[in-house]
Amino acid sequence: MTFRSHMDLALAEARAAQARGEVPVGAVLVSPDGRIVAQAGNRTRELSDPTAHAEVLVLRAACAAIGSERLPGFDLYVTLEPCTICAGAIAAARIARLYYGASDPKSGGVAHGARVFSHPQAHHVPEIYDGIGAEASASLLKQFFAERRS
Repeated sequence: MTFRSHMDLALAEARAAQARGEVPVGAVLVSPDGRIVAQAGNRTRELSDPTAHAEVLVLRAACAAIGSERLPGFDLYVTLEPCTICAGAIAAARIARLYYGASDPKSGGVAHGARVFSHPQAHHVPEIYDGIGAEASASLLKQFFAERRS
């Protein structure tokens, strides 16, 4: 099987989130047979829900669609290093592979902060691939926050 990145679609979701006034983070969930099962961008402000991160939204949609609380064999593409909440949800869903773009030294939960998957209590650890689309992802975030500060 040939690797095919879906980060471009995750970036499109991040841009759509930015257009809605949300922090520009996008996620795409891909089934073991390569089908895109769910895609979303952040909606925390729109839904008044602090857990409405792109990753959580795609996990919820996929689990509802297949009728299961677990997604073994699925791949998750996200434009930003998942936070602690999202990393916990990724573990609970049993995601097989996590691909993320930009690192998040301030709020990340994978390579920074809580390092959820490195913790002895981690009950599931996906394969992790970072830096895919990192420059484009980081650029979107920098632009978003620069506009907020000015």
